[in-house]
This record gives sequence, C-alpha cells and structure tokens, in this order.
Amino acid sequence: MPAPNEITCAKLLRLIGTPECPVIVDISIDPDFEADPYLIPGSFRHSHRNRDSLLTKLDGRKCVLTCQKGIKLSQGLAAWLRAEGVEAEYLSGGMHGWRDAPGMMRIPAAKIPDAVDGATLWVTRHRPKIDRIACPWLIRRFIDPGARFLFVSPQEVAGVGDRYGATPFDVEGVYFSHRGDRCSFDTFLEEFELTSDPLRRMADVIRGADTDRLDLAPQAAGLLAISVGLSRMYSDDQKQLRAGMELYDAFYRWARDGFEEGHDWPASRPDA
Repeated sequence: MPAPNEITCAKLLRLIGTPECPVIVDISIDPDFEADPYLIPGSFRHSHRNRDSLLTKLDGRKCVLTCQKGIKLSQGLAAWLRAEGVEAEYLSGGMHGWRDAPGMMRIPAAKIPDAVDGATLWVTRHRPKIDRIACPWLIRRFIDPGARFLFVSPQEVAGVGDRYGATPFDVEGVYFSHRGDRCSFDTFLEEFELTSDPLRRMADVIRGADTDRLDLAPQAAGLLAISVGLSRMYSDDQKQLRAGMELYDAFYRWARDGFEEGHDWPASRPDA
C-alpha cells in the first residue's frame, strides 16, 4: 500500500508541464548524480543537508523529493518538511524508478545554463510572436520554472547576453535558434531530449506557424492568427508573455489529452 506522502512516476508525469506541477527537488548525493547526470524536467538539485535553505526556497509550496532510489534520503526529508508544515511527497522508486519506467522524460543537466541570481536568464528579440513565446513556455514548464526572460532590440541581444550573463535564443547565429527548416522550439526539444508525443504535436504546429508553412499542421494557421492577435493586444512584452503562458498551457493540454476531439453542433442538422 503506498504511503500517504508517496507519489508514483506516472502521477508526477501527468503534472509536469502544467501550472499545477509541484516543485521537484533532486536531493541525490553527488556520486549518485554524477553516475547518471540527468534531471526530471523542471527539477533542481539541492543537498538534503541544507534543510533550512530548502524550506526558504520552497516558501510553503508543495514539493516532490527524489533521490537515487526513493528510500531514506527523500522519505526522511519529506517527513521533515511535513513536520514544518510543507506538503511534501517523495517519488516512488526515485531516479532509478523514473529512469526505468516507460515514457519518462529526462533532461541532461549539463545543457541547463548556469543560474544568474538564482535562476536561468535568457535574452531574445523584443515584440515576440510565436517561437519567442513558445520557447519561454517550454523553458518554464520543463527546464527551469523560475527562468527569466529579457526582450531587447535585435541588434542588442548579443551585447545584453554578454553583459548580464543571459543565454540568447531565437536570433541568428546562436546555439538555441533555428536549424535548417526547424524552429527554435524544435532545437530546445532536441537539446534537452524532450521527446514526448504531446510536445512533438505542439512542435509541428509551432513550426508551421513560425515558418509560414501552414500545411504542416491544420492548427498552424490558428496559432499564427492568435499569436499575431496577442502581440497586438500588448505593448509590454512581459505582459504578453504572461498571457502567452496561459495560451500555451491550454495548447499543451490539447496536445496531450484533446487532440483527437472535434466539435460539431448542432448534431441534429441534416449534414451532420
């Protein structure tokens, strides 16, 4: 019988990529992590010894703890956090259980840029429309939930990146950008090994809308239209990003759960 503060891999996977995802903390000891340097999407590493600093970082938010096998480290720290009033769970089977279960995504930790003041920092061109909203959504939902984004003039992206330690994306000549006929969203999926079916469905639509190849997916024209409309609603890029996060949250739920659903009303009409 599962423990009251235990969560299965399958249940956690359903939460990843959604606004309801708990904070995921990898407390594996260094030798265990170095032997298999991958992270659950959206998670971060923290020592099980620094309990007070973790308590501060969580700030009362629900969390899931994982160690190598899901036994003494994660169960013990989950119990300690619960004693401090935090809703904490431990991952059943730990990182080994996650790695060995079918369909679980893992991201290579070495690909995540170094944090700047506690979180990754990214920079791109201002006035975003498709890729420059889709990529921040992907980063916050699957790579670093606390990621921050700077939108600047195209000619200043490189300089701002150098001066502030920000990672540039979706501009020519940088690592995280278009490659051949693929867009920046595709590049992020490839580099961070995010290979789920829902994200691939999203990528087809985003690529079609972003590269004006609307034949790639029936939904591409709709994404293009709503993205242009969203950009006309906001003169503040950060406000547009906040609105775009909700748009892409809905898009992800369609790609995961609703892509086979149609809509036909009234069903009684003669040609139905």
